[in-house]
Amino acid sequence: MIDDQSANLPYEIADKVTRPFARFLKIEAAAGGLLLLAVLLALILANSAWAVPFLSFWEIPIGLKLGSLDFTRSLRHWINDGLMTFFFFVISLELKREIVLGELRNFRLAALPFAAALGGMVVPVSIYLTLMANQPGMHGWGTVMATDTAFVIGCLALFGQRIPPTLRLFLLSLAIFDDVGAILVVAIGYGEALNWLALCLGLSALAFLAGVAKLGIRSVPFYFLVGGAIWLCFDASGIHATIAGVVLGLMTPTRIWVNDARLRMILGRVLSYPGGEHWSGDTAERHDLRAAGRAVAEALSPVERLEIMLHPWVGFGVMPLFALANAGIAIESTDFWQPVSVAVIAALVLGKPVGVLSFSWLAVHVGLARRAPHLSWPFLTAGAFLTGIGFTMSLFIAGLAFDPAMLNAVKLGILGGSALSAIIGILMLIRLTTRAVQVRGQSHS
Repeated sequence: MIDDQSANLPYEIADKVTRPFARFLKIEAAAGGLLLLAVLLALILANSAWAVPFLSFWEIPIGLKLGSLDFTRSLRHWINDGLMTFFFFVISLELKREIVLGELRNFRLAALPFAAALGGMVVPVSIYLTLMANQPGMHGWGTVMATDTAFVIGCLALFGQRIPPTLRLFLLSLAIFDDVGAILVVAIGYGEALNWLALCLGLSALAFLAGVAKLGIRSVPFYFLVGGAIWLCFDASGIHATIAGVVLGLMTPTRIWVNDARLRMILGRVLSYPGGEHWSGDTAERHDLRAAGRAVAEALSPVERLEIMLHPWVGFGVMPLFALANAGIAIESTDFWQPVSVAVIAALVLGKPVGVLSFSWLAVHVGLARRAPHLSWPFLTAGAFLTGIGFTMSLFIAGLAFDPAMLNAVKLGILGGSALSAIIGILMLIRLTTRAVQVRGQSHS
């Protein structure tokens, strides 16, 4: 009789890279659909008879007050600054895994999405600053920098296998690069006056965390506890607290502790015991069983274990909740024609694709980068328009950069620009994939 394992294809080293990447894409695609539903629900409620209670709900103060120490924040603040830290943590985990283990290990392949991300930040910001010169809201240039990973991957998921996998990798890498770039801009450009004591405590805690990792402490709850303390220090320091998620994600090790050979030996020792009730009590068998359980967990790198643990919670919990808390806008037609709305739409719809394409072309033609196989310029152009979907990070930065009087117009510009970018990119992909099917049909006839 053939056992189940013999009936499967052999396991290759490359599977350690491709399988996590495929899982990440599936979660992002599904999360994109849920995120869209959350946006629509927030818009409906904000323009209904329940608008006042819905919008005021997110301003409920929650926290702790002990004497002069007041750590009370609104519910929206806890979502935007607290839960979104996990979003940036997962983004950083994926970035590090791709750089250390994935396609981005190749410098010239990694240089293309990096250059594209740089262009996708520089050109939109330049357009925004030009249109908003000497006007209120000019300081909100960071709003047009980033790309929404979930929505972009969700748009690509509509086409299944009809688009090259290299386009997905390119856009995912680009989105991760400019998300990290945007949060660094947030930390530097949209922070408050620095509290040097809190900042030094946060940096000391990071050094402590790196030290205990070198000593071999591997308890995930311990690292989450210290990570929480680091978040509190950063929150009090004046640097935006979500930068803690980026730093901690990039510090997470990619090396496994238990290799395949050792895992097989440990499991073999447990399986060699005869059947019986000898697993309970202070016995050698119980100790071997517990060691086997730990070895199974540690056969995955910390980066992959944490990503598996947190990514579904971020994709299906944190991001829809963020959308509900921030996408609720009372739509007024006059807001669409305010200078800041026009500037945001122009930067996202025109600036992002122009920046992505021009910097990509330049990087390839000077020899700094190279295009992956099957990533044609037409497909790259369609993907460049999709990068104008700036929803999550754009709303996140807008909430920090703009006062309430301008925020509504800015959010409408973000939603309008993101929607137009998605429509243009999807229509281009429809045309490209339809043409490819027709060409294949003619070649077979």
